[in-house]
Amino acid sequence: MRLAGKSAVVTGAGSGFGAGIARAFAREGAKVMVADINEAAARQVADEIGGVAQVVDVARGDSVAAMAEAAQAAFGRVDILVNNAGVTHLPAALEEVSEVDFDRILGVNVKAVYLTARAFVPAMKAAGAGAILNIASTAGVSPRPRLSWYNASKGWMITATKAMAVELAPFGVRVNALNPVAGETPLLKSFLGEDTPEMRAKFLATIPLGRFSTPEDMGHAALYLCSDEASMVTGVAMEVDGGRCI
Repeated sequence: MRLAGKSAVVTGAGSGFGAGIARAFAREGAKVMVADINEAAARQVADEIGGVAQVVDVARGDSVAAMAEAAQAAFGRVDILVNNAGVTHLPAALEEVSEVDFDRILGVNVKAVYLTARAFVPAMKAAGAGAILNIASTAGVSPRPRLSWYNASKGWMITATKAMAVELAPFGVRVNALNPVAGETPLLKSFLGEDTPEMRAKFLATIPLGRFSTPEDMGHAALYLCSDEASMVTGVAMEVDGGRCI
């Protein structure tokens, strides 16, 4: 029960890595808000773990503000915020990615971190405690061709994590990031371009441990960084990638 007595908000928690993190947090005693743009998915995970479902579009300020208000009403305070919601574009030459896709990537992967900070940080500062975890990517460390704007958004997230950590440390708020390699999530097909045995084998050949990241892997790593066991850890972008970035 490493998170007993704590409350957490996890965005994009209706599936994939976010669901794995929400399950791990609930298993360790946290009260969890499962936030997702897909209401049915959010409710399914929330019902499974005894959490609270919340529909949110993380790229919209009014929607994020409503999520923060709902979390405050449900829990009284939010101890942990996980910015997990993310999107990508299909593999393409950088000049061929549409402006619509570019704007969507910046809205969900970049602007959302600003919006959730604006909504949750003031209360964390007032409490003198809090943990924020941003789910970045190995793409922000070791960019892959034809995913340029996704790579850039995750590089931004890593830099934002470090900047936030430095600024919020005097207030007792820690900020860290996870850098997963591609995993068994709804985004896998987008990363690969096409989900075929051949494409999977080609990608797996770049991962020394020979497998994709799993939601359980992310849950274990997130649990450590958001628990009091990591009370001296801030500004870290931890790679959970089977050696992909070595």
